[in-house]
Amino acid sequence: MRGEAGSVAGARRGATIGALGIALLLGVTGTAIAVPPPPPNPSDSEINSSKADANAKAGDVGRLTNQLAQAESKLAQLNDDVELKMEEANKARVDADTAQDEAAQADREAQSARTQSDAAQATIDKARADLDKFAAASFQQGSTIGSVSAYLTANSPKELLGRAQMLDAVGGSRLNALDTMKRAQTEKSNKDATARKKLEIAQERKRAAEAAKHEADNAQSAAQHAQDTQVAQNDKLEADKAGVEKQLFEAQQKVSGLQGQRQRYEDWKAQKAREDEERARQAALAASRPSQGQGGGGRPSSRPVQSAPAGASVEAAVQRALSQLGLPYAWGGGNTSGPTRGIRDGGVADRYGDYNKIGFDCSGLMIYAFAGVRALPHYSGYQYNAGRRVPLSQMRRGDMLFWGGGGGIHHVAMYLGNGQMVEAPQSGLRVRVAPVRYGGIMPYAARLIG
Repeated sequence: MRGEAGSVAGARRGATIGALGIALLLGVTGTAIAVPPPPPNPSDSEINSSKADANAKAGDVGRLTNQLAQAESKLAQLNDDVELKMEEANKARVDADTAQDEAAQADREAQSARTQSDAAQATIDKARADLDKFAAASFQQGSTIGSVSAYLTANSPKELLGRAQMLDAVGGSRLNALDTMKRAQTEKSNKDATARKKLEIAQERKRAAEAAKHEADNAQSAAQHAQDTQVAQNDKLEADKAGVEKQLFEAQQKVSGLQGQRQRYEDWKAQKAREDEERARQAALAASRPSQGQGGGGRPSSRPVQSAPAGASVEAAVQRALSQLGLPYAWGGGNTSGPTRGIRDGGVADRYGDYNKIGFDCSGLMIYAFAGVRALPHYSGYQYNAGRRVPLSQMRRGDMLFWGGGGGIHHVAMYLGNGQMVEAPQSGLRVRVAPVRYGGIMPYAARLIG
C-alpha cells in the first residue's frame, strides 16, 4: 500500500506542477495564443475617399435617372405622335378611297351627261330638219315662217285657203321647232357644263386626297424616324445608367469592405484589450498564490468565448370585342367580319411586320365590335363623331374612349366599366384588357347604343 500511496502522491505533485506550468504559460503567452494577428486597418482618408467616390457615382446615377425619365417621357410623346400620324395616314387612306369613289361617280355622271347631250343633239338635228322642211314648204307656198305675207300675197281665195290650211298643218309643235331647237341647245350646254364641273371638282378632290395621303405618309415616316432616334438615345442612356449603377455598386462594396475592415480591426483591438486584461489578472493571481506542494493545485485561466356574339345591344358589342383578346395588332386590320391582314405603312407597322399579321388596329376592333349596330369608318377621328358625345364622368360600359389632342385623334378603345377597357394597343402588342389611361384622353366618350 505504501508504494501505491507514494505513486499517488507523485502523481499529485506532477499534476500540481503541470497545472502551475499551464497557468504560467497562459499568464505569459496567453495573448499570443488567444488573439490572432491584427487585420488590415484602413485609414480615415481611405474610407472618406471611397465614400466620396460612392457619393459621386450615386449622383451620376441620379442625374442619368432624371435624364432617362425625361427621355422616356419624350419617347412616350413620340409614341403618341407616331400613333397620331398612323391614324392620320388611316384618315388620308379613307379620304383617298372616298375621293376615288366620288371621281368614279362623277365620271359616270359625265358619261351620262354626254349620252344625254348626244340625245339633245339628236333633238336639235330633228328640230333643224323640221325647221328646214317647214321653211321649204313655206317657200313653196310663197310665205315665210310666222309671217302674214303668206296670206297677203295670195292671188285668189282658193290659194289663200290652201296656204291657211298648210300653215295650220305645220303649226303647233312644228311652228315651234325653232324654240325647241334653242331649248335643246340650252339643255345640252347646261348638262355639259354641269358634268364638266362635277368631274373637275371630283378630280380636284382626288388630287387633294392623294396629296394629303402622301403628306401623311411623309409625316408618319418622319415621326417614326424621330421615335427610332429617341429609342436609340434611350438605349444609350439605359446602358450608361447600367454602367454607372455597376460602378456605384462596386464603390459601395468598397466602402462596405473598408468599413468592415475597420470594424474587424476595432473588434480585434477590443478582444486584445480583454486578453491583455485577463493576462494581467492571471499574472497577478499567480504572483499572489503561495507555493504549493502535495495536494496543492491551481486551475488554469479560462479563455474568453468568441462570438460567432353580333347584336345591337351593349353587351353584344362588348362580348364581340372581348372575343378577340390575344389577337395581334395589325395596322389597317379588321372589318365587320373579324380580323384581316394588316397593310403596309412605310414605318412602324412595317417594322413589326403588320402586313403579314391577321388582326386588328384600334379602329378596326371598334368596327367589328359594333358591326351589329352601325357601320363605322376605319379612322378613329371619324369614329369620335359617330355617336352621341358623353362626358367622361358619365361614361358607361360599351362607350368608346378616345385619345388625342390639338393634332387630332390617334387611339380608340371600348370602356368595360370598373376602370377597365379593351383595346388593340399598338404594333407589337395584342388585343387586351387594360386599365383606362387618362393621360391624353379626350373629354368625351362616344355612345352608339342607348
